[in-house]
Amino acid sequence: MGSFREDARDWLERNCPASIRTPMPANEYVGGGLETDAHLILQEELRRINARPPLQGMGISMIGPALLEFGTEEQKREHLPKIARGEIWWCQGYSEPNAGSDLASLQTRAVEDGDEYVINGSKIWTSGADQADWIFCLVRTDPAASKHEGITFILFDIDQPGVTVKPILLISGASPFCETFFDDARASKRNVVGTVNQGWTVAKRLLQYERTSIGGIGRGTQQIESLEETARRYLGACDGAIADAPLRSAVIDHCMNDRAYALTMRRSLEESQTGKAPGAASSMFKYLDRPGLCRRRVGHDPSVAAFEGQFDRRRHLRGAAQHSRQACSGAAGLTNALLGTLGSSMGLVEHRVASVT
Repeated sequence: MGSFREDARDWLERNCPASIRTPMPANEYVGGGLETDAHLILQEELRRINARPPLQGMGISMIGPALLEFGTEEQKREHLPKIARGEIWWCQGYSEPNAGSDLASLQTRAVEDGDEYVINGSKIWTSGADQADWIFCLVRTDPAASKHEGITFILFDIDQPGVTVKPILLISGASPFCETFFDDARASKRNVVGTVNQGWTVAKRLLQYERTSIGGIGRGTQQIESLEETARRYLGACDGAIADAPLRSAVIDHCMNDRAYALTMRRSLEESQTGKAPGAASSMFKYLDRPGLCRRRVGHDPSVAAFEGQFDRRRHLRGAAQHSRQACSGAAGLTNALLGTLGSSMGLVEHRVASVT
């Protein structure tokens, strides 16, 4: 096996330059990295050959971009290289037992103690907290301020005596979610992101990055087999068209919507290249994520049920995935909050929904 290791190492050194080893677009803090367009092409080509995706997670898709926008120079240099190298795993401390869709009602307290904050309270639905190294967390630093004021966005190590994590078992049998309890946990003041008592601004922006990642921005659009090709393969063709007429109409409808979705994704990506963070369109990406778009446009047609049964022979896995997707439907914002944000951006409602989970 020693010879194989040497051969594999030599091949990787020759064919994988440093620029494609970094799972983030190029920036001055991680070294290497591809420009955004090239980064997107790489993701598409990896999907084309059904290769495992590069490093993913909340570090790459959420806290990394937020630090690039709001972090201090010290925070960027400390955390971004570790995120890019996969040396640190992050979780999100937002929702609480009594602060879900009304997130701004959060009550986890952080009290100053010298150069640190002492944190007490709890968070719920903290995905992957049992595997995480650090948490980005919303805490209340000024209880006398109005609901959306007095909130601070802070980072801290969860491998400390004051933090307890308990996984929440789901119907699927998996446990991606956790309850997280803070009993005199400590966080350094230098890890406050943005301004003390103004963390709501950072929190909302990070949710936009999260919605963007859920919707598939930056992962590319290349598919191994389209829905149309799958339908042809299992149902056959008649005069060059999908044999099942009702399903053919549903697939055409889906393809048109999917193309419009892809173009909107591309526009949003190009806007982000100008230095702008994701805007209200990120709410649409989460609400109409590609699998969800397919499910809404095609999945409700009764004729599709038999079609799905023909090509999905691992129904137990699909069922587990469906349970997981339903359980995760509140991620990055409940549907009503997302629609409120979209409605506000289009001038259809007078006020934007203020509190989102």
